[in-house]
Amino acid sequence: MRKLLLSAVTLCLFLTSYANSAEITFESTSVGDGLYVLQGVGGFAGGNIMLSVGDDGVVMIDDSMPPLLTNLKKAISEITPKPITFLVNTHVHQDHTGNNASFGGEGVHIIGHDNLRTRLQAPADDGSAAPTDALPVITFPSEITFHLNGDDARVFHLEMAHTDGDVAIYFKKANVLHTGDVLFNGLFPFIDTSNGGSVQGYIAAQKLLYSIADENTVIVPGHGPLAKRADLKAALDMLEDSVKRVAKLHKKGMSEDEVVAKNPLKKYHEKWNWDFITTEKITRTIYQSL
Repeated sequence: MRKLLLSAVTLCLFLTSYANSAEITFESTSVGDGLYVLQGVGGFAGGNIMLSVGDDGVVMIDDSMPPLLTNLKKAISEITPKPITFLVNTHVHQDHTGNNASFGGEGVHIIGHDNLRTRLQAPADDGSAAPTDALPVITFPSEITFHLNGDDARVFHLEMAHTDGDVAIYFKKANVLHTGDVLFNGLFPFIDTSNGGSVQGYIAAQKLLYSIADENTVIVPGHGPLAKRADLKAALDMLEDSVKRVAKLHKKGMSEDEVVAKNPLKKYHEKWNWDFITTEKITRTIYQSL
């Protein structure tokens, strides 16, 4: 059974109402030569979107949710009149793939990891599946590279991290790294074990991303403000320490509820807690991974 929509729908219920989607717009930020980040203003707009714009065409990374399609297209048109050539999905969740069918139906070539297509094709509980236009037409098991717009953009798999189909994108010349949801900047991470994610895989993926970035790298997280290498390190350190704190109580034979009651992550609550991934929820996710 397909569970890919559950987490995204739940997230939307926590953070916004589709009824107010007309009020949500996109703000663009230039992060390099021909590189732009689109972030929602006025409500939850899904994951952070990137555009690479140049003589070779337009590459988009992620595409928000269906109710925001009109405003997304308006924001893109304010950057470039050119049509989208390629669309890279960082993972399966609907707040990153929600407009695939629209762009795919217009002839945009959708690209993603092998597991992305598999999960999009899988039937939901009601028997429905993603339409053909929403599916990636190019998939890969490990990595591919775009040689476009004066840069080499490496798209590579992050195994069993946020999901089992995560990819990150590194623009070598511009030194810009889009992490997908393997970084929630300043927030407890959502690790979707129902879609193949894992705590240890998430940590390993963040370590890999940290090894790629340097002090000057602009990091585009899946959610949250633009980041630097130090922000990624802070998130990694927090998660590794959180695992140690929960594991210490787990080894004493405490049940999941007993560990939650002990609140071993209370030192992180004020800075990292948020509506969707609360201190309790990340504690339970970690406990269940042990």
